[in-house]
Amino acid sequence: MTRVLTGITTSGTPHLGNYVGAVRPAIAASHQPGVESFYFLADLHSLIKVQDAARVQRSTLEIAATWLAAGLEPDKVWFYRQSDIPEISELNWFLTCVAGKGVLNRAHAYKASVDRNRADGEDDDAGITAGLFMYPVLMSADILLFNADKVPVGRDQVQHIEMARDFAQRFNHLFAGDYFTLPEAAIEENVATLPGLDGRKMSKSYDNTIPLFAPRAEMKKLIASIVTDSRAPGEAKQADGSHVFQLYQAFASPGETEAMREAFEQGIGWGDAKRKLFELIDAEVAPMRERYEALMARPGEIEAVLRDGARRLRARYATPFLAELRHAVGLRDLSSQDAQARAGAKERAALPSFKQYRDTDNRFYFKFLDGEGGLLVQSNGFDSPKQAGQLIAVLKRSDRADAMETPEINVLVPVQEVLAALRRLRDAEA
Repeated sequence: MTRVLTGITTSGTPHLGNYVGAVRPAIAASHQPGVESFYFLADLHSLIKVQDAARVQRSTLEIAATWLAAGLEPDKVWFYRQSDIPEISELNWFLTCVAGKGVLNRAHAYKASVDRNRADGEDDDAGITAGLFMYPVLMSADILLFNADKVPVGRDQVQHIEMARDFAQRFNHLFAGDYFTLPEAAIEENVATLPGLDGRKMSKSYDNTIPLFAPRAEMKKLIASIVTDSRAPGEAKQADGSHVFQLYQAFASPGETEAMREAFEQGIGWGDAKRKLFELIDAEVAPMRERYEALMARPGEIEAVLRDGARRLRARYATPFLAELRHAVGLRDLSSQDAQARAGAKERAALPSFKQYRDTDNRFYFKFLDGEGGLLVQSNGFDSPKQAGQLIAVLKRSDRADAMETPEINVLVPVQEVLAALRRLRDAEA
């Protein structure tokens, strides 16, 4: 059974982009045989961005109702609220104690905030909370507590899955056990990214969204306001690149899509195209809207569903696994004795290693880790894996401090520590 985990941050009202990009494909995936699906409302994550308590509560209700109205079956999947699983927060601390600060320094969201501060002439960390900095650790706890095999993410989130793997490997090594499965990013290449009213990606950050369950009249008005070019009825229009056509394609069958493409070539007016778009979207959304409104009128029922999901999930997985992890780190009953201190001496320490990977910027990187998974050296990006491999080969032969003085790498610990690790690696490979 493959475990697939999806989190939804409770920081806004669901819109058409959320539905097409996350909700609809995730619910379809939950029906696949051999898959155990976990869906959670990431309300703890939302506190990083939102300090309006009423908004967090309202968003949690709206998003839960959206998933249920769209067809999620809570008796066939795990559906829960993050804050209802206290074991996530405790595991977050365990992982915090093994996570390297150097790794967290390179998290995209943190680096982007630092870059904005520098561009504005501010201190690097102005306005940056520890919550933002530690976000990847909490996300790792979400994933690792349930030993998820796959986590559907966009390319901008792949780094977080790599971090979860790093933290899991380090914990497994430090506490001498295979406690955590190493998760894999399931990159959603084929999931549509919808344009908003102004043509940019539909996002609440741009204030250009079409709420998924807006009243019918409001949705029609919003669709009519989508920005288009000035070509008049009768003039041929280019379907590819048209925001109206992109939205239409996300809801249409292949046959409907081709018919609309032909209509564009024949000069359909923008008003007619938008009317057809509204009718298509409303046909899919209207039944869900009715269920959504009924659910929103009964928040107590949604609360009961979430609490029941958390109760069953804690009993089945979270509480027993956290007890095992507490024992592993030494948080134990003082009257008990560990089984001969893990049967004696530790196993032979793992060797230092180089890890190569391709990041979200499509450039190639490597890192040099000590035997416990600690980061010693982090490279900058290369245009090809061959370039990265050539520098790795040079470093493997190096025995001088000045070999580390290259702009292509960042040495994160004293140079002598890196050289000692390289010598140990060479001795093992000799």
